[in-house]
Amino acid sequence: MEHFGDIYSQYYDLLYQDKDYVGEVKYVDNLIAKFSEGKSKTILDMGCGTGKHAELLCDKGYFVHGIDLSQDMLDIAERRRQGRESNLSFSLSNISELSLNKKFDTVVSLFHVASYQSSNKDLITFFKVAKEHLNIGGVFVFDFWYGPAVLTDPPVTRIKRLESQSLKVTRLAEPVLLPQQNIVNVNYDIFLESGVDKIERKQEVHPMRYLFDSELEIICDLEGFSVECKYEWMSDRSPDLSSWNVVWVVRKL
Repeated sequence: MEHFGDIYSQYYDLLYQDKDYVGEVKYVDNLIAKFSEGKSKTILDMGCGTGKHAELLCDKGYFVHGIDLSQDMLDIAERRRQGRESNLSFSLSNISELSLNKKFDTVVSLFHVASYQSSNKDLITFFKVAKEHLNIGGVFVFDFWYGPAVLTDPPVTRIKRLESQSLKVTRLAEPVLLPQQNIVNVNYDIFLESGVDKIERKQEVHPMRYLFDSELEIICDLEGFSVECKYEWMSDRSPDLSSWNVVWVVRKL
């Protein structure tokens, strides 16, 4: 999966510096507390990226282990362990190959990791792996691109520009909708300016699967999960045709 290569490991936090990690972790913490009745102490973060969510969840009092398929991302995440070594850890793995020989009270998978599971096989494996690493009664919290909203308000080309003291980033995102596959291919063209006349260019394609209630309900039923809630991300409202980002909480039976 080359779309999480060196470019994202170096500039990921700059690209998402406006992301409300604190608010998101507070929201997820409230979901965990509600549906685990305050009993959850350990969390597996599948697709942790540079570890910001994991770090903040650790600061909430959880033991957190994060996994990601990019060593470059994990090199950044390791820096977050300072002062948290006994309660925060990371390891390298593709979700589909994950086998930690350990179970957790909660599994989280945030920032649309579910939508990166673009094939039926990968999506089903995503749930199987979460189940294998959950205690009985444990909850799985994941967000994703919501199919009804994506088709109602299709993605458009966007340009994002960001700047730090040493770097300027311009990212062009051009989506291509593949409705028969329930996929949006997001074509990224990224320009990095790190000095006078020093410009680097990186092109990536991120296949993003938008998901529907019916297919997720089938998978949950087959894999032994009960659906506890379906919310619009960062709210307690039921998803509607404007809800591009949706979060589900499901429980291992």
